[in-house]
Amino acid sequence: METTQKVLFVDATTGFYRVRRYPLGQYFGPVDLGLHLAGIHRSLNIGVGIFAGSILPGSNRLIVNGFSPCWRGFYVSSMGGAGLEFDNLGINMVALVGKAPTPSILYLNREHGEEIEVEIQPVDARQVWAGGRLGAYAMMDEALRVFGPRYSGGHRALAVGPAALATDFGGIVSAALKDGKASNVDTWAGRGGLGSKMLSEHGIAAVVYGGTVSDEDFRDRSVADAWFEAKYRQKLAVKDFEATTKYRFDPKFQTGGTFGVNYATVGGRLLAFNYRSLGWTEDQRLAAHKGLVLDHYLKQFNEETIATKSQATCGEPCSAVCKKLHGEYKKDYEPYQTLGPLCGIFDQRAAELLNRASDAAGFDAISGGGVLAWLMDCLDSGELSADELGVSRKPRWDMDGFDVVADSMHNAELGVELVQSILERRGIVDFREGARKWARRVRRDKGVRILDRFVYTANGRKGWMVPNQYWTPGALAPMAIMGKYYMHYGPEFLPPRALGRACAERLKKELLMDNAGICRFHRGWAEDYAPEAFQQLYGLGDEYVNAVSVAASRINSRNAGVFWESERNLAFVRSFMARVRDVEKKDDPELASWLDAFDRDQNEAALNFWFEARKGIDESLRDFL
Repeated sequence: METTQKVLFVDATTGFYRVRRYPLGQYFGPVDLGLHLAGIHRSLNIGVGIFAGSILPGSNRLIVNGFSPCWRGFYVSSMGGAGLEFDNLGINMVALVGKAPTPSILYLNREHGEEIEVEIQPVDARQVWAGGRLGAYAMMDEALRVFGPRYSGGHRALAVGPAALATDFGGIVSAALKDGKASNVDTWAGRGGLGSKMLSEHGIAAVVYGGTVSDEDFRDRSVADAWFEAKYRQKLAVKDFEATTKYRFDPKFQTGGTFGVNYATVGGRLLAFNYRSLGWTEDQRLAAHKGLVLDHYLKQFNEETIATKSQATCGEPCSAVCKKLHGEYKKDYEPYQTLGPLCGIFDQRAAELLNRASDAAGFDAISGGGVLAWLMDCLDSGELSADELGVSRKPRWDMDGFDVVADSMHNAELGVELVQSILERRGIVDFREGARKWARRVRRDKGVRILDRFVYTANGRKGWMVPNQYWTPGALAPMAIMGKYYMHYGPEFLPPRALGRACAERLKKELLMDNAGICRFHRGWAEDYAPEAFQQLYGLGDEYVNAVSVAASRINSRNAGVFWESERNLAFVRSFMARVRDVEKKDDPELASWLDAFDRDQNEAALNFWFEARKGIDESLRDFL
């Protein structure tokens, strides 16, 4: 079995490359090794876990990491299935250093066990983005057109769109191939703006990779089955099928996928109109959920996608078939939430229009949706004008008489205009250094803080991140990496110090999977089995768990979390607690005490809540420095 991890260093400035080996045991996967390399070289690291190509379901996740231009700290992003073809390069990771003098495509190929071919070819990025399927999709198509014929084995492409130049939150797109062309099943390493890093810091607009190397993967299913039967009294395939029920089809809710199950169950926790729903009554939120979501937005999804079984995998063999489709549109909860209800859009046609514009631009969809919803809120309130934002209209956000089809489309068309304003820097819009820094400069002369309408977590001087779309304080916790599920996102109230400890534990469990390159949709067994697999194959199970704890501690040592800067962040936390008390009838003295404190002095109480959560995080991660 493989006992070293092989890293291909590519200097984008010169095209020079070399391979370096790192002993397994010193580093275990793309996260702890990527953290090491990023700290030394400020590299962008793209790699797979040690089990890529194996029998383990979900083990072909492609992990991308480095210091994020958006978060301004070390960040881990990932995409499903894209590691399968990467594994055929016969390496574990590519580390990009230097910067190509002009936007370029990086070509990587390894045929029949020979040395990896490396080529960096200039590309007219703006011309490519303006043609074909537009933006990031056009760049992916161009990379495959130019280099695809060189491959005799499986291959795949990564690409960025114009958002990678115009903002600090550009993502990276890829898609499984069908007949040599990119399919509609696109997958994203979106969070953290690592697409902006790839292009703006390294000059790489696309990467094409693949080969024919067949390494010694973990293929003995009987070994895995023995452990699963001892642990769960089930075989691997059966347990995985059970663990991925939500993502395939959940009979309890007669729907499936993150979009279906989350919208079927969100009820009074609905987030809409840039979080204005936080201030609604429970009855108002429930009425909106039923009338706009259950009876329309979700109904369309169930009829068009679930009933027709329009679903696929991310590109690897997997029982989850989590990619839910309607024609060329892939439906996931968080993109269709931030670029949906958060923007005042509750109709599939309207949401498809805006999601497609955002994806073609190459935005991280969650951050993009959070920014668009915030700008729409500023337009609706009059704090920013249409001329200042380079658009022709204001949103229709009045719930009285809201037309679910017409008003959703109006808001989606406004969203598309805002996308173009961001890309073209119309009016006063300029997000090259991030939404947070831009917002500090706007309206200061008139005493207006548009940041107070923006829900985000802050890191350091410029770092920012739109949170995951769950109404829970964990989504705004002061963790060293936010915007992923490296935090506690359950709906229950936890005292802030306990919340911090829960977030720290969640970070370590998520890293157990990410560092092994296993998709978190398989976490029902992968959290337990990843260390066991290292033990079975290499005798390093305990060492792997310890290495993940060390990595978590080192990530936290760079934690530059900043106390909540936005008034709406404070409202987010307080209204969550009030709902738990008033709607869920939670009789908890500590909950009551915190609500009393918020009522007496919201700023002081929020500061104490934030620091208590930070204490819980730090005390849970301090022992491994």
